[in-house]
Amino acid sequence: MVMTWRSPDEGTGMPAKPKRIIEAICIGWFTAECIVRFIVSKNKCEFVKRPLNIIDLLAITPYYISVLMTVFTGENSQLQRAGVTLRVLRMMRIFWVIKLARHFIGLQTLGLTLKRCYREMVMLLVFICVAMAIFSALSQLLEHGLDLETSNKDFASIPAACWWVIISMTTVGYGDMYPITVPGRILGGVCVVSGIVLLALPITFIYHSFVQCYHELKFRSARYSRSLSAEFLN
Repeated sequence: MVMTWRSPDEGTGMPAKPKRIIEAICIGWFTAECIVRFIVSKNKCEFVKRPLNIIDLLAITPYYISVLMTVFTGENSQLQRAGVTLRVLRMMRIFWVIKLARHFIGLQTLGLTLKRCYREMVMLLVFICVAMAIFSALSQLLEHGLDLETSNKDFASIPAACWWVIISMTTVGYGDMYPITVPGRILGGVCVVSGIVLLALPITFIYHSFVQCYHELKFRSARYSRSLSAEFLN
């Protein structure tokens, strides 16, 4: 058998060199965009403090850092820690997706909704945490604590039962762990129904806020477009 070495970029549908060229072009475009916007901005301090501009910086910086680290470290096996740091920096390129919020009203609506409904989000997390604490303790007791001879090994501890509770409350149900006793199955049904009710209560407020934010941003966008058109005609 002949073993061949494969590059990490193989199997992705595109050779390594064209991918690097496309990436360099995109980074160069984003960098030029940020520099131009920084130069033409009236208040430089306010420009730096804006969240979207910080996201742009976080999306661009890892590329240059990874290039510098690759140039200085190369393929030296003694610098494995630097290699891990390099991979983490490359994963930070996911911030490119968040750059779409600048041009896509849907992502802007989502961000504004989360900003205005942080209290409802906290309330939702509190509901889930309280339910997890209750149902995980009960499920561990019913499935593992009462009868040690026929106990369910998946519910050996309360933290392990928390995973079952969260996938049951959110009605995901992976099926990797499940109750086998009759009381445990009854508890599972109660857990699912209570999860639906608890999640529905704050989500109603979040939904109405989302609709309101969407119409508000849509009205702002239309008004801004009309002002630009009037300014262009004048």
